[in-house]
Amino acid sequence: MKTKYVIGVVILAALLAAGYGAVRSTSGNSESGYRLTEVSRGDLESTISCSGTLSPVTTVEIGTQVSGTIDSVFVDFNDEVHVGQLLAVLDTTLLKAAVLDAEAGVERAEAQLALAEDSNERSQSLYERKLIPDSDLLTAEMGLKTQKANLTSAEVGLTRALRNLDYAIIISPIDGTVISRNVESGQTVAASLSTPTLFLIAQDLSHMEILVEVDESDIGQIEVGQQVRFEVQAHADEVFEGSVTQVRLQPETVSNVVTYTVVVDASNERNLLLPGMTATVDFIIDQREDVLQVANAALRYSPSDDDLTEFMERRQAEREAIPDSVRAARRGGMPPGGPGSGMGGNASSNNFGRLWYLDDDGLLQMAPVKTGMTDGSSTEIVIARDIEEGTQVISGSSTGTTTSSSKSQMRMPGGPPRGF
Repeated sequence: MKTKYVIGVVILAALLAAGYGAVRSTSGNSESGYRLTEVSRGDLESTISCSGTLSPVTTVEIGTQVSGTIDSVFVDFNDEVHVGQLLAVLDTTLLKAAVLDAEAGVERAEAQLALAEDSNERSQSLYERKLIPDSDLLTAEMGLKTQKANLTSAEVGLTRALRNLDYAIIISPIDGTVISRNVESGQTVAASLSTPTLFLIAQDLSHMEILVEVDESDIGQIEVGQQVRFEVQAHADEVFEGSVTQVRLQPETVSNVVTYTVVVDASNERNLLLPGMTATVDFIIDQREDVLQVANAALRYSPSDDDLTEFMERRQAEREAIPDSVRAARRGGMPPGGPGSGMGGNASSNNFGRLWYLDDDGLLQMAPVKTGMTDGSSTEIVIARDIEEGTQVISGSSTGTTTSSSKSQMRMPGGPPRGF
């Protein structure tokens, strides 16, 4: 008998425990019908994301102004060079021959000029003694002027030949790094149509610039001096910083999309950034520190029609329960602009929202809030009633269904919500 009594007690206790668990489960479901998110405090930042290409701040293309064959190349990719350093030399055989020919031309012009001067002096003497006509004197004077011009032309030719010989020696005009070399020894370069580029030298790779294409809809928020952050795929765990140095006014249109080029200056002291890298750039538009914030999903949430009807009926009953004297006193102290203008009658409805939560009795409640900046996922709460850090607000339904916020706005008109 005692054994049966013990077994009966155990079974009864098990049934009671199961029943209590069922009751707790049923009670929990009333709250588990919603997805909750917590109102928190922290930093908030608004950014515009674009992409751009890294390049040196200053680059110089080194070319040749004379045609010929590359005799020797003295630098390679990534070499550090200095002003006046020898980079390459062209074959100078023909250029030296041209100099010799130009020197001979100058000597010939000098000899002809001396002969013309002597002839002009004789003609002057004969003309003074009236032994030759005016035409002979004029011919002698013109011959002298012609030979002077020929000497000047020959001297210019010699200068040109000497300069072309100098052009055969390619030297660096700046201190920098060779980032491109387009020639090899024995290669022929032709400068008849355009100056060929032999080397590309970056002056200072410790500072880079990013040419960022910004959409026309965002360019109005970009200004010189604005701080930016950017990342490159080669160093995915690194976040680099920079600042806007120029907003170029020349638009570019590709596939009917208008963009503007923004130049961003970036430090590269560790030499992690290389020319040509693609950077993902975030322009910092606005920042807030230690502010109350909530997920945007909570501001978009709207209760179902049934929940909203129940809430409105409960609110109406609460209003009707207020004594007439209290209601009259509240109306007398209402700020200008009528009901709902407690935060300024001319305030934009875009700066206001509603947060839904469950009170201590598990009843659905609504709190009007004034909102500030957003980073796309969270929004700043500037002023709120019944909302503080740690408050659990509703961000959606646990069933996965969502209701349009326009439904609640139809029943509860937009603008600054009543109750502030």
